[in-house]
Amino acid sequence: MVNEAPYSTSMTGSGFLMYEFKQLASLKLEGLSDDQIRTKVLEENLFQYNKLASLKRAFPYLLKRVNTLDSHLQQMVVDEPTHVGKTINLYATMKADQLFYEFMEDVVTDSLEKDIGILEKKDVNVFFVNKAEQSDFLKSLAESTVARLKSAYLRMLLEVGMLSDLKSRELKRLVIDEELKRYLLEIGEGQYVKVMGDEGIQ
Repeated sequence: MVNEAPYSTSMTGSGFLMYEFKQLASLKLEGLSDDQIRTKVLEENLFQYNKLASLKRAFPYLLKRVNTLDSHLQQMVVDEPTHVGKTINLYATMKADQLFYEFMEDVVTDSLEKDIGILEKKDVNVFFVNKAEQSDFLKSLAESTVARLKSAYLRMLLEVGMLSDLKSRELKRLVIDEELKRYLLEIGEGQYVKVMGDEGIQ
């Protein structure tokens, strides 16, 4: 079932952070509680951040992402090649962030299905305008925050390989590892597989 969580601007402070995402998945698999993980990450500066404030800002959103995964997916993040972990990170971000999921569904999937090949700037802008008309929270955001949110979304697509670069905005379908795809379908997450650009899911 698609997450019905309230809209959030959390991605302006967290980003893709694949290394950190993998570290947290590993700690979850060790059986540590969320509080124990937070203590370990902050006290030992596990991510090697220069500024503790940056770490404190990113941590809760990263942990929320990892907590959307079952132990099998967490294990895949730790054990499988990086490209598989990146796909799981994208999936977890959509699970944890409703607005980003809707962006993927409304803008990215639509562009892929139309074979436009480009993530049009106007389509991104129209998405945020439309969502602001439906949400008091989004309507209240400063223009600078919305701009940072747009940038964070594009960088997420760039990191996972769905966007070739930020200038041309050439959009590509994500090649999903077959074992991962099969597992996501088995646990009823076909809509996320489709939104990530898989042509075989209708």
